[in-house]
Amino acid sequence: MVNPWLAMETGTDPAERTRTLRHAHEAFLAGGPVAHPVRQVVADSWRRSASARATLDGPVPIDLDEPELRAYRDGHPLARAMPVFRDLLGTIAHDGAHVLAVCDPQGRMLWVEGHPGVRRHAERMNFVPGARWDERHAGTNAPGTALAADHAVQIFATEHYNKRVQQWTCAAAPLHDLRTGRLLGAVDITGGDHLASPHSLALVQATARAAEAHLDSYAKHPAPTAHLTVLARDEAVLVTDGRSLRLGRRHSEIVLLLARHPEGLTGDQLATLLYGERDVRPVTLRAELSRLRHVVGPLLASRPYRLTRTVETDADAVETDLTTGDLSAALRGYRGPLLPRSEAPGVCRLRSLLEDRLRRSVLTHRTPETLRLWADTPWGEHDLEVWEALKATARPGDTTPASTATRLRTAYGLPQRPQRPGNVRSPNLRTGAPPRERRRDRPDSDGELSWPVTRTPVPPTP
Repeated sequence: MVNPWLAMETGTDPAERTRTLRHAHEAFLAGGPVAHPVRQVVADSWRRSASARATLDGPVPIDLDEPELRAYRDGHPLARAMPVFRDLLGTIAHDGAHVLAVCDPQGRMLWVEGHPGVRRHAERMNFVPGARWDERHAGTNAPGTALAADHAVQIFATEHYNKRVQQWTCAAAPLHDLRTGRLLGAVDITGGDHLASPHSLALVQATARAAEAHLDSYAKHPAPTAHLTVLARDEAVLVTDGRSLRLGRRHSEIVLLLARHPEGLTGDQLATLLYGERDVRPVTLRAELSRLRHVVGPLLASRPYRLTRTVETDADAVETDLTTGDLSAALRGYRGPLLPRSEAPGVCRLRSLLEDRLRRSVLTHRTPETLRLWADTPWGEHDLEVWEALKATARPGDTTPASTATRLRTAYGLPQRPQRPGNVRSPNLRTGAPPRERRRDRPDSDGELSWPVTRTPVPPTP
């Protein structure tokens, strides 16, 4: 009996099937019935896609930006299954002409990994982390249809509803929580016509079953979590296996970057995040990683470089508080900038993203408590926009916000005229900019950065 979830029988000419399916697809879009040789699972999916008005020739939408995606997927149950996906499909994806993808129950891509050239090609149709690949948005495709049908399935070339995707073939299988039966998402491999074989469908099905078993075992015997302290410290502290390890600056950067990329990083990717565009020999990075392995032992794995268990950071806790809407807790947990002296591009970006997100939240909520929590810090005491917002919310008799805002406007060389809070458009009003001179002293004896600052604002140089 023919397996209805397989795209083609052995011996079928892919080119001829592509042409036949394209004619059937065009006839359906013109208002006709779904004709032979379209499989029933594909016919049903085309009808669902048409009913939902899924895009026919455009990119799928991006649902999650990078900060949202990182926070969401780090806490997703499938994050713990990524080692299984990489072991069973990752090497094949990197070595072959296809990519490994994992999505949540809503079809939002959480991880897309594989050969860099194939990934770049897939990016043209927004097959990227954060994109929405359920049938309602992307039309018929293996991960979206596997979720809709709750069954492993192959989708071949012109079986895809969206014409932009019809050069690809994919196979996907849904994943469930074995204890509750809850749908967790789907695992997928996407590539060329060579994936239209019984082997690829069997492979993703076996991978899904292995991942489900792994998650079930984890639920019964959870692996211990390590913790990394990086806020207001130049040298991070790693707590793992009952030990507290003070890491050097470069090792602090490496562990932080790997903690933020639980899927792992190639040597080139890690080097770019650490050194930017500088011409650094690969042996330099390998030597750093070798020294780090002597410090953290089996916590560090390679191919790709990754951490073998979850490493939570104090910065993660701040982001979680922001995500859940507890701004006061986020501000209290934010002890200072993330690895303040690091110049690694990847770390600088993480530091800026967190600080910007906090500051935006403070100015959006505009409550006296949260404005004051920000203003009464070394990184907020010269933030004119915050002080003017605080002036607008000050209680009668509280002259400090007004006097501080006046002093800062003078230091910035701005006119003393009434302005609505939030409408300041003058330069250098962001955290960490003049008029003050921030003096970053050396870390104290336990590696924590002290924050002595010049209290008198220094006007910007004309």
